[in-house]
Amino acid sequence: MSEAGLNRLEDVLKLARACGADAADAVYGDGRSLSLAVRKGRLEKLERAEGAEIGLRVFLGRRAALVSTSDFSAASLKELAERAVAMARVMPEDPFAGLASPEQLMRGALPECDLCDPAEATEDELIAAAHAAEDAALAVAGVSNSEGAEASVSRSEIALAATNGFSHGYCSSHAALAVSVLAGGADGMERDYDSAVAVYRADLPAPESLGRAAGERAVARLGAKKAASATLPVVFDPRVSRSLLSHFLGAVNGASVARGTSFLADAMGGMVFAPGVSIVEDPHRVRGLRSRPCDAEGLPTARRALIDGGRLTSWLLDLRAARQLGLAPTGHAARGIGSAPSPSAANVALLPGTLSPAAMIGGISRGLYVTELIGSGVNGVTGDYSRGAAGFLIENGEKTRPVNEVTIAGNLREMFARLVPADDWVYRYGMDAPTVCIDGMTLAGA
Repeated sequence: MSEAGLNRLEDVLKLARACGADAADAVYGDGRSLSLAVRKGRLEKLERAEGAEIGLRVFLGRRAALVSTSDFSAASLKELAERAVAMARVMPEDPFAGLASPEQLMRGALPECDLCDPAEATEDELIAAAHAAEDAALAVAGVSNSEGAEASVSRSEIALAATNGFSHGYCSSHAALAVSVLAGGADGMERDYDSAVAVYRADLPAPESLGRAAGERAVARLGAKKAASATLPVVFDPRVSRSLLSHFLGAVNGASVARGTSFLADAMGGMVFAPGVSIVEDPHRVRGLRSRPCDAEGLPTARRALIDGGRLTSWLLDLRAARQLGLAPTGHAARGIGSAPSPSAANVALLPGTLSPAAMIGGISRGLYVTELIGSGVNGVTGDYSRGAAGFLIENGEKTRPVNEVTIAGNLREMFARLVPADDWVYRYGMDAPTVCIDGMTLAGA
């Protein structure tokens, strides 16, 4: 992280104090990106972007206001501070607003998470990767058309400083590759895709393997039909099982708990999953896609089991949510340049079980293997769950014909209690789960 960003933040904080702010914090982001898309062998999109912004949050007692700018001239920054303080004067009081106390702050050097790739990809390298992925997908027998392949890289510097004494920054990078193709023809057509993202571009899978997987998935879906309505076990492919983690994290978000809008609001310390299930967060994972050496309020982050042997152990708390609930903050604050902090998790893993996916499927006489979920019919207050799905029927322990245009439904609290993880967990997106099976779900189909 360059000193320029931190120095600029210190100047902005001095301006805020000079304008009458009791306290303030400021966040700086400086990023650049390159993205492109190819289709049928031709370059269709090439975009470069770069820019820097500062977000300033000021406090007058328990009143707070936040403003941002991309103009770093002396006059603009002075106006930024004046505008923020003027806005704070007319805001209603928030009894839970305020910076961290000095004893709560991260001390010493930030943990080294290796979040910035020193190598920078060229346009030609990204174009070649996108072409290779698309060519491999189109080479799969049965693939008839392409929706294209995309490749991108980005790099950013992030810094946070506050009048409570916190001042730190770090760099991060991301690289991504994706391809989507169609299979079939006049008698029916199916679409599928594959994608990958990594901190270091060298950690992405080979474009050819990614493209081949996309093509094979599309071809496997040909001939899909509805399945008969039933109550049965549903097996979630790792591509979609991670969405269950997202619903869980939403339910343990301290802001939702404080508002009373979480179906797990009364579950702290209780059994939410089966005794063998654990969910672990690791914000210091080396080259982790969601790693963060500290949170967005300057608090330390740490590895923790959110679910330990089925039992709920922690909410995700930023300072405001912690104060509302009368608890200690957990270092889960995240924020954008122009937004206030809110609770968010880092790298989260539903830990693997002991069964292989084959053994899990082999024990099911009739079920559904889900590879795609459609829509967002999840009620965070009640836990009611209903989503469109596609995948494959399971019959006598084997995946058989492809299925589409069905709906699976249940209640997340009951689903979590019946969830069984397989042993195929792989770190891929920063929020990852293995294949999982949930018995007793409702399938609405033909």
